[in-house]
Amino acid sequence: QVQLLESGGGLVQAGGSLRLSCAASGRTFNTYTIAWFRQGPGKEREFVAAITMSGGETYHADFVKGRFTISRDFAKNMAYLQMNSLKPEDTAVYYCAAGDSGIYTNRNYYHYWGQGTQVTVSS
Repeated sequence: QVQLLESGGGLVQAGGSLRLSCAASGRTFNTYTIAWFRQGPGKEREFVAAITMSGGETYHADFVKGRFTISRDFAKNMAYLQMNSLKPEDTAVYYCAAGDSGIYTNRNYYHYWGQGTQVTVSS
């Protein structure tokens, strides 16, 4: 079992930055791939980025490449999403998820989810 808790969301102007954190409890945290998804108003939940359990491989959705970076700290049982050059279209609830080994963009491969943190980008 893994419990996930996101933090770091808020209101920011376009072009600004935020760093989201995902705190995990459970000794098996480091055996899971960690991903960030987001769900904007009236939209489906979509994949943002993922990092493997070793931290050796990451994958970012095209629409955030060069702007967002996923990372994890094994010693602290934490994962992060550094978001730079934010745009109004990045406005969404951001979710941290833990799932099967490997990199997957499909939410069905992720078994544990946090409650989400709201990110609002004003123009």
